[in-house]
Amino acid sequence: MEEDAQLVILALADSQNYAKIVEKYEKPLLHYLLRISNITREEGEDLLQNIFLKAYQNLNDFDQSLKFSSWIYRIAHNEVISAWRKRSARAEEVNLETAEVAQILASPLDIPRQTDQKFLAKFVREILAKISQKYREVLVLRFLENKDYAEISDILQKPMGSVATLVHRAKHTFELAAREANFQKFI
Repeated sequence: MEEDAQLVILALADSQNYAKIVEKYEKPLLHYLLRISNITREEGEDLLQNIFLKAYQNLNDFDQSLKFSSWIYRIAHNEVISAWRKRSARAEEVNLETAEVAQILASPLDIPRQTDQKFLAKFVREILAKISQKYREVLVLRFLENKDYAEISDILQKPMGSVATLVHRAKHTFELAAREANFQKFI
């Protein structure tokens, strides 16, 4: 957190330093965008540019008593919602492209394990795509982005009790969808 606060101060003093913030958050935010939305990698990269532009334009408004990561993830969250609304208004067909969970789960040393984990990652992506956006997003933030309840609360702008309830319901919804999907494969 101190490192982020320092980066913000440096970026406010000299815009050239903003590149350090972009460098630090580019990959994690892109993974987050791809995990929570039904967009291609190229669309995610375009959205990421908008996020960094908005963050830069509003850097003076950043409250340095808060976590910068929560603030920029909130901007990303809002941009995903805006993009989804624009896309829905155009009635465009959505292609499912999520982050490569297999890369996160897979170990480079064990080929059979890698294969199993690739199938598991694909299964997880399929299930995440089937559940509602509010549950998908909270699961991604909690279990794939490793955010704590306070950070999720900041990002989603919901009370921590609501976040806990959402996580509980999301896990239950995911479990039901996974059971049904697994059952359907054997029919």
